[in-house]
Amino acid sequence: MLTKRIIACLDVRAGRVVKGVQFVDIIDAGDPAELAHRHAAAGADEIVLLDITATHEGRGTLLDTVERTAARLFIPFTVGGGIRSAEDASAVFNAGADKVSINSSAIARPELITEIGSSFGAQAVIVAIDARRGAGPPHSSYDPVADAEVFVSGGRKPTGLRLLDWAQEAEQRGAGEILLTSMDADGTRAGFDLALTRAVSEAVSIPVIASGGGGTAHHFAVVFAEGKADAALAASIFHFGITSSRALKQEIAATGIPVRLPC
Repeated sequence: MLTKRIIACLDVRAGRVVKGVQFVDIIDAGDPAELAHRHAAAGADEIVLLDITATHEGRGTLLDTVERTAARLFIPFTVGGGIRSAEDASAVFNAGADKVSINSSAIARPELITEIGSSFGAQAVIVAIDARRGAGPPHSSYDPVADAEVFVSGGRKPTGLRLLDWAQEAEQRGAGEILLTSMDADGTRAGFDLALTRAVSEAVSIPVIASGGGGTAHHFAVVFAEGKADAALAASIFHFGITSSRALKQEIAATGIPVRLPC
């Protein structure tokens, strides 16, 4: 079994890291550069910085924030938010990112996935998907997992796209990874959506990063074992000192799941 990755996420608004529950009730968590450095030193395998209001505000990524954060990192660094073209991606890479994450812009123009992948390699392109289970139409064939809907603009707008259809299309167009966020579980610390994660992991052959709901080492262990995730991402449990990547990995390793233990 390949080593599983623990990823610390920085949701950034107006240059500050913020965190909410189910994409609302936002509170300040600190400075992105400081938090990224702290999480990396504590054993995180990667850092993801998402400029969560760039698309909604119709602007580009905050490159100065990316530069400040990249300067303090020695592990892979992904940046998302406001990337609408290969030129935007190039600017983010020049600011110090190793990968880019695209979400709303990929749905608006799916060929963007291919354009960035062709220029910088598929390994540098993560397609982020925010999905929510719904009540669904009143008929027996509705499946809350298979028929989960994709949202964009920081979870503000439904797209009408089915989760599995879009995940498979993203792979076909050249995505190197899928970052799957369960909007229902986001920020709850009650556990990842195992069924949702497993459905996507089984539908594609590229790595799937589970996001939304991680609160304990058990939650991470089961999303790896039962959700079939290749990596798992969390924010608030790291930002607010509930645990560290080092402590989390030690507990996960004790269950027999391979992780890279920090020195």
